[in-house]
Amino acid sequence: MNFQLNETQIQNYQANGYIVIENFLSPEELDHWRKAVTIAVEERAGIKIPGKDIKIGEADGINVDSDYYVKVFDQILNLWQTNELVKELMLDQRIGQMASQLSGADGIRIWHDQALIKRPWANPTAWHLDTPFWSFSDNRAISIWVALDDATLENGCLFFIPGSHKLTSFDRITIGRNMDGIFDVYPQLRNCSSVAAPMKAGSCSFHNGLTVHGANANMTNGFRRAMTCAYMPDGNQFNGEPNILPDEYLQRLKIGDLLNNDEQNPLIYKAPTPVNA
Repeated sequence: MNFQLNETQIQNYQANGYIVIENFLSPEELDHWRKAVTIAVEERAGIKIPGKDIKIGEADGINVDSDYYVKVFDQILNLWQTNELVKELMLDQRIGQMASQLSGADGIRIWHDQALIKRPWANPTAWHLDTPFWSFSDNRAISIWVALDDATLENGCLFFIPGSHKLTSFDRITIGRNMDGIFDVYPQLRNCSSVAAPMKAGSCSFHNGLTVHGANANMTNGFRRAMTCAYMPDGNQFNGEPNILPDEYLQRLKIGDLLNNDEQNPLIYKAPTPVNA
């Protein structure tokens, strides 16, 4: 795994709100990730989120699904909770270390993972933000996006608006069918340039949860598969947004409570305490 970051990469991430890391996985690691995700998705038998009776393609309360949105991609969340192979991948301290170094957070907890499978001829993913949907509000939240297939301009690679994480906020904006809907909320970004992020299979990107991003339609007859994981900086508090949290857990939570449940959001990395000279 190509997990060692240099200072230039960290600075570029903090300036732009995203970074692409080529050849993140070795060919052998990529093969293992593909097999693990395939097995985990098949085991789910169409269930989208553990503990919730929601099937792929049905409204989940996180986004407002429509005939358009359910044809953007298949989204299967928290595979780490139901499959040991994926759990081993998602709890890898090396990835936690990368998330810590890029985001500047000392401690990194898993928020949720998700397999994102763009089927042939799938719709584009409109420009959107991640963090406003989540149950905490932190401008350091970060996600990894690992390409399991080549992500190309033709099959739905990611696009980012560099530096947008410095101009957005925690306003919850529905991911709709209009690509330009986000600019009604952030008109100052309308004239910004976007950057495509095509990736070979086994490469990855990290992006800030407040970075505006989206993806092309899949204009091919093949699949574009990705495995992703969102990370929460340690020490965050519940903001009242249910998101993917189980109903039983939600019943015990009050706004302001620490989100430090290691069964739901395990701590996968803690930066070492500096030793005073």
